[in-house]
Amino acid sequence: MLGTCGKFEEKQLGSERFNLFTGCPGTKSCTIVLRGGADQYIDEAERSLNDAIMIVRRAIKANSVVAGGGAIEMELSRHLREYLRGISGKTQLVVNAFAKALEIIPRQLADNSGMDSTDVLNKLRQKHTQDAEDGTWFGVDVINQRIANMYKLFVWEPELVRVNVISAATEAACTILSVDQTIKNPNSEQQQTEAEKRMAGNYPRQPRPQMGRGIRGRGGK
Repeated sequence: MLGTCGKFEEKQLGSERFNLFTGCPGTKSCTIVLRGGADQYIDEAERSLNDAIMIVRRAIKANSVVAGGGAIEMELSRHLREYLRGISGKTQLVVNAFAKALEIIPRQLADNSGMDSTDVLNKLRQKHTQDAEDGTWFGVDVINQRIANMYKLFVWEPELVRVNVISAATEAACTILSVDQTIKNPNSEQQQTEAEKRMAGNYPRQPRPQMGRGIRGRGGK
């Protein structure tokens, strides 16, 4: 015997029929049926649901979590700006650029939610600098259109996820900076220039071929 269930039924969902097992006492899995008006909506719902499940799974397996909404990026940026005060030379410029790059996350969250990103970043910098204890987890609250303590709002992210994101972004930036020469294809560059001219309307149009009138003879002449 594979198992027991409280209720078994065959149900019509859309154009297909499914066998539904409910009330299973020893089950460790379940099935989610997604329905929508178009395949694009179903695919998007499937991706969003998969991302949410994987984040929860990662959070359960992780030993620690951090606040989301750009809070951890703003706190790291504050630490780096304090650290660069004790160094000099070109290294200071690199650390300052890295700290500025971290602020792109809360800035983009503010822009996507229709908030003034400049005003939001100024408030976040002030909160993280002046209030070291309570301001540590302040980020962008896109629902209420304000900055708030994201840890108290239960907007959490696994620490390992943020570490992997920052590490991958840093490695990608270092790889791009290590490129010292770019090889261009002249033919491809010329085709791209011609395409841009056509889009701008500055490319000379070729004259249309003149169509002559046909003369229809009679009597075989």
